[in-house]
Amino acid sequence: MNNGRSDEGDETVSAGAVVQGGRQTPAPADMERLFEAVKNWGRWGAADERGALNFITPDKTAAAAKLIREGVPVSCALEFPTRPAPDNPRPAQHMMMVAGDACTASGIPGMESAMDFIGVAFHGMAVSHIDALCHVFVKETMYNGFPAADVKSTGANKNSIMAAKNGVVGRGVLLDIPRLKGVDWLDIGARISPDDLEAAEAAQNVRAGEGDILLISTGRDARRAARGAWPPMDGLAGLDARAVPWLHERRVAALGSDGVSDAIPNPDTEGWPMPIHQCGIVAIGLHLLDNLRLDALAAACAERNRWEFFFTLAPLRVKRGTGSPVNPLAIF
Repeated sequence: MNNGRSDEGDETVSAGAVVQGGRQTPAPADMERLFEAVKNWGRWGAADERGALNFITPDKTAAAAKLIREGVPVSCALEFPTRPAPDNPRPAQHMMMVAGDACTASGIPGMESAMDFIGVAFHGMAVSHIDALCHVFVKETMYNGFPAADVKSTGANKNSIMAAKNGVVGRGVLLDIPRLKGVDWLDIGARISPDDLEAAEAAQNVRAGEGDILLISTGRDARRAARGAWPPMDGLAGLDARAVPWLHERRVAALGSDGVSDAIPNPDTEGWPMPIHQCGIVAIGLHLLDNLRLDALAAACAERNRWEFFFTLAPLRVKRGTGSPVNPLAIF
């Protein structure tokens, strides 16, 4: 089985860029300027809490529905992670409230049933989930200039997951970076550059654009299957900080990955350990989809030689929630 790391482009970031391992990365001052340059604050009004989801118009959703030609759905979610693992230190809870051996104990004559309970701390590296725009702050401020203090002990009064209460539905695009590189997975910590994204688009004959839900595969599922789980803080492949303006210019509506979109670790820019989360969520207003399962989707796309599809997900309607577990569906 092969594995490898993403090749890095040699594009110029700025005169203040630093060189790490032969790769130019933005210096902290450059990251400050980059953050300011990609802000969508006020773009849809001072009260907006939807961010880039505003790019998904009814017309775009209707057009995406025409991509359903076979009626074949593919789930993009991991199974509910109830077992402890290096990437799952806080396992989800699943327990029976009423099991089959007590199915007649409902108290209703003739009614037999089973019931269970689930509970989950979904932020982290094990649960497929969506990040609300209140999940991350920069300088104690969240998307659209709302103060971090608006997220209180009772939950988020601004930018909660209720901004996506009616779902995220539109055209999905998968960029399969391991396929582009001819490997099964990217090495942990590998950086995906804008050049990589555009090379994948060219190879797959697809282009991510305004209102799309962009999914980026790093091969995490294949690596996990071959080598077992590992502590994610040891490393995850993800996007280089230089992808931030690319995402902004393309006007994608949401961003997902089989990792957390950011490359981990990211020691290159002091104060910006997760630039995709920090700039994407806070400045651009991107809802991020973390820990997706993309191997089945990649196989379905390769089988059809088609990398666009109808995509839908529905977060739980949790008032003041900072995100939600999700089971996104790509439909061919």
